[in-house]
Amino acid sequence: MKMLLLLVMMKACAAKTQDLSGKMFTFPLESNRAYVKFNTSRTDFDAVTVCHRSFTDLKRDHILFSIATPSHANDFLIFWDNTNKEMEVFIRNKKAEFGGRDYKLNTWHSVCTTWDTSTGLVQLWFDGQPSIRKFTSSGSNINGPVIIIVGQEQDSHGGGFDIKQSFVGMMSDVHMWDYVLSPCEMQNYLDELNFTPGNVLNWRALNYQIFDKVLLENKKMVCY
Repeated sequence: MKMLLLLVMMKACAAKTQDLSGKMFTFPLESNRAYVKFNTSRTDFDAVTVCHRSFTDLKRDHILFSIATPSHANDFLIFWDNTNKEMEVFIRNKKAEFGGRDYKLNTWHSVCTTWDTSTGLVQLWFDGQPSIRKFTSSGSNINGPVIIIVGQEQDSHGGGFDIKQSFVGMMSDVHMWDYVLSPCEMQNYLDELNFTPGNVLNWRALNYQIFDKVLLENKKMVCY
């Protein structure tokens, strides 16, 4: 009975709110079970900005950030397409492709992604460099009970994981806002200066739940 209880605890830890400053999530192996779920009471978004930092050596397609609702598995999705060497952003299941990104392996990268429903425009800020603005979906909010995940790509609301799209590596400093962040605020995020933390997801007060083999560790930086 004690062993069964231990296995259940290892599979999914209880949701908690914690200041993760100086921390990172480590996804140490390829899996279709390991992920982190971010919790929010918000259910309606007419604009979104998501910023995160990630580090990987994957030479295949992989997920970076996934929001699903019952009506759209890819309501807000950030994905690396390794075949075409491009970042892909899906809004309401509609895709925008951003090529020309110097997505080096074994390097920390900062990615900020913006969208608003009034224009339908998506923009990607990769290591502080803005992309062109591309149209995806307008006139309809991201609406409904959202499930927000890093580590796995949702092909259904909270499930449908594919091991060959999973993330292996480290992820840190995840923030989400319900508006389009200004370029100056994005630069402050990039430089780790004082910026307004996310009002939907805030790394400094993050409500999250770990599933399966994901570790919370001190962020590893290069020592010169």
